[in-house]
Amino acid sequence: MLAEIRRDIRVARQRDPARPTALEVVFCYPGVHAVWGHRISHWLWLRGARLAARALAELTRILTGVDIHPGAVLGSGLFIDHATGVVIGETAEVGDDVTLYHGVTLGGTGTDIGKRHPTVGDRVIIGAGAKILGPIKIGDGSRIGANSVVVKEVPSAAVVVGVPGQVISRNGSSRHDDSVLPDLVGSASSRCSAGWPGWRPKPTTTRRPDG
Repeated sequence: MLAEIRRDIRVARQRDPARPTALEVVFCYPGVHAVWGHRISHWLWLRGARLAARALAELTRILTGVDIHPGAVLGSGLFIDHATGVVIGETAEVGDDVTLYHGVTLGGTGTDIGKRHPTVGDRVIIGAGAKILGPIKIGDGSRIGANSVVVKEVPSAAVVVGVPGQVISRNGSSRHDDSVLPDLVGSASSRCSAGWPGWRPKPTTTRRPDG
């Protein structure tokens, strides 16, 4: 456990561009605190102390803003940046060296019993607000763009953006930068405009109130 704590601190210092000190991570990083809380609640869950596990998970959620079911399996080196609003379901599995940004959901698509949450591979980066839903696999080294909604499996080293998520690259990248991701809606509008001669979007006008 102590070795994992040291690694969590080191990972946060490496992946956060703010380059915090070790003490800053220990006292001021709710994403790291959430991972620590989950390690204990998961240990309790596996030993049948489910009420205690759920109670600790709820306390961790209140303190950190991160909702991780104690049954979820999290690998080593997980970094949850900014933390707030992250949800990880009961049957979710997260690999090693994964990075999650705020607002990420690893959720289900219904009320089915059994495996119903995603399996995320190693070295995956999931951008702010992204939702990955259902018992799908996200391949090693892939990147999920901010606010994407992913409901289909993603191959390794892929880049996915959009709603629903679409694979736009299979080359992978260790660098996460949402500012360079394509505008799928704008591209689709441009193709429609080019394919339909004479078509132009209607200008919007604002009506003034009478008088």
